Amino acid sequence: MAHLAGEAAELQIAQDYERRGFEITKRRWRGLTGEIDLVTRHDNGLVFVEVKKSRDFAQAAEHLSARQMQRISRTAEEFLATEPDGMMTNVRFDVALVDGAGQYQIIENAFFAT
Repeated sequence: MAHLAGEAAELQIAQDYERRGFEITKRRWRGLTGEIDLVTRHDNGLVFVEVKKSRDFAQAAEHLSARQMQRISRTAEEFLATEPDGMMTNVRFDVALVDGAGQYQIIENAFFAT
């Protein structure tokens, strides 16, 4: 059940990014070091989005650990190796928090690659 709720939250967030003019490049992109929920393209760069769903926003935010941010950063490096500009590509890391009622908050530049 939690898996399906997570997928629904990711779809909801992907639709929000699309409404705002972002292109969804990949969903659940898996590299050797981990997975990135959404990879979006906008203007001249990429946005890597981690989606966290829980009962409330605070609890959802607590689910993102420093270790997970490092893993996402390493996975993003793998993805960037496939891009024409490689590590010179403009990137940011967003976190989307989704509560039990389906409301969401997107935190842009939530963390930096470590």
